[in-house]
Amino acid sequence: MKGPVRILSDLHLGHRVSRIATVESLRPLIAGAGTVIFNGDTWQELALPFREKSARMLDELRALCASEGAEPVFLSGNHDPGWPGTGWLEMAESRILITHGDALFFDGSPWSREAIHGQQMIRNLWREHHAAACNAGERLRLARRIARNLVPKVFPKGKKLWQRVWEAAHPPQRALNMLHAWLSQAGAAADFAERFFPKAEIVIIGHFHLGGIWQRRGRLIINTGAFLPPGKATCVEIHEGWLTCSRVLESTDTCTLEAPFARWRL
Repeated sequence: MKGPVRILSDLHLGHRVSRIATVESLRPLIAGAGTVIFNGDTWQELALPFREKSARMLDELRALCASEGAEPVFLSGNHDPGWPGTGWLEMAESRILITHGDALFFDGSPWSREAIHGQQMIRNLWREHHAAACNAGERLRLARRIARNLVPKVFPKGKKLWQRVWEAAHPPQRALNMLHAWLSQAGAAADFAERFFPKAEIVIIGHFHLGGIWQRRGRLIINTGAFLPPGKATCVEIHEGWLTCSRVLESTDTCTLEAPFARWRL
């Protein structure tokens, strides 16, 4: 894998509330990278209202990477489960694990209305994938099936904060589940690594749209945030034995990387 390696997640290209208006605005994030890993939810594979626009933007993203000489690597997420491959990447002799994060919880996205009302269906899928409790490949295959069965029937109507808060608070269980997922994501990532990837010292995820850095049971957990509310996006870069985190500074027509705010020697 050619370096520098940059990791982004949750672009949600073409989604009504994605903050990426044009793919060209991402050029500064791609320029200078040898490889860019898009860690899930890059495009709206399952959402019919956004799929056509999203597919066009995905083609533009591939062309942008090619023009900058960067190899794109796409990992599956709950919004784009159709990518081939295992759904995770290991780097630095398996000391770094990169995966979207929807496999961390029993029901993938516990805050979604579909997960709240589809618990029996999810339990049935777990019975069909009984090896998912001990096999990483089966666990990711199960996560993809859950995603395909939990496609939202309605989508957000606007980007304004009050609209997002209103949507998140109904039904009330949705807001509670969302809060619980935010608070427990780091521990869930450490549990996931301990069970399936015991050599992993660093786990890089997305999915929860709320970025952060935590130490849990001897592991470093990094969530790279999102280009959707409520979170902001962070870029992880791995280069010449260093791992750094930089916030993505967004404006109306371009995204740029701030100076790294965290750095670790690998």
